[in-house]
Amino acid sequence: MTATQPVRWGILGAANIAINRVIPAMRASRLAVPVAIASRDLGKARAAAERLGIPRAYGSYDELLADGDVEAVYNPLPNHMHVPWSVRAARAGKHVLCEKPIALSADEARTLLTERDTNGVQIAEGFMVRTHPQWNLVERLIADGRIGVLRLITGHFSYFRRDPTDIRSRAEWGGGALMDIGCYPIFIARWMFGAEPTDVVGMIDRDPELGVDRLTSAMLRFPTGYATFTCAGQLVHYQRMHLLGEQGRIEVEIPFNAPPDAPTRIFLDDGSLLGDASARAIEFPPVDQYTVQADRFSEAVRGVGSVPVSLETAIGNMVVIESLFGRHPMRPGPTSRPGM
Repeated sequence: MTATQPVRWGILGAANIAINRVIPAMRASRLAVPVAIASRDLGKARAAAERLGIPRAYGSYDELLADGDVEAVYNPLPNHMHVPWSVRAARAGKHVLCEKPIALSADEARTLLTERDTNGVQIAEGFMVRTHPQWNLVERLIADGRIGVLRLITGHFSYFRRDPTDIRSRAEWGGGALMDIGCYPIFIARWMFGAEPTDVVGMIDRDPELGVDRLTSAMLRFPTGYATFTCAGQLVHYQRMHLLGEQGRIEVEIPFNAPPDAPTRIFLDDGSLLGDASARAIEFPPVDQYTVQADRFSEAVRGVGSVPVSLETAIGNMVVIESLFGRHPMRPGPTSRPGM
């Protein structure tokens, strides 16, 4: 793939993440170029197109899917619209990068396998953390034995937003903290352990009026260790991940919302001194993980490499989420190597 062959993208909807993060990141890419955006409100689509320098705006998603110039679609619609519109995009011959969580259930996500294979398109889940250099280094450090055998992963991710009009407040639309942000530590744990959990336990506190989970604590047992995390939609904003081995540990300071315009750090500690005194900071220059995500997906469209987060891996994440909700016992997903 060369810089003269960028993939032409269409965006379904004018969600905040698309307008503020993903589309600007695509515009910074040499491999991806946004050429169309659609909204059910044509005025909203036109305003976004003008602001972001997108050539075409449509007043319906179907119009965008009928645009023969669009090769790939980014789907940041509300969770309950992920699979239906990803299916329609695939049947229109478009490759699909769908925001997380990719579906409302593992079985719903599995329907995308047939659509991908039947229509000969790429379908992937938008876990942008998979492409950030800090996490790629963490993976290498663990593989190289720098902290000994990985035994425990702990993490936390929270923010405060209680708004009945927000889509995250609608349980029937896949709202709640576990679907919105709990999916991240699950994904990281599966990736770093290189396996699926064999058992999961979750404790969930729900908003008494909205019905969505506002605080979840979880424990996942893997063949070689454990992962624990909490996630919350009604707590102070905070995020952190720790990975502990038999001889050392790694701490990721900003594990998920890494800023595109500021350095990030991880800490590698051999455990030789108390009070973090033996921890060594490793700093990464600013990088937009959404740009790298667009690059890697666009390369896969052109036949170079593979998508950052495969559909099989996405299904495995949904299996864990559903199990934490108590909808069914753990049932392994089809993925053979989580995070790939």
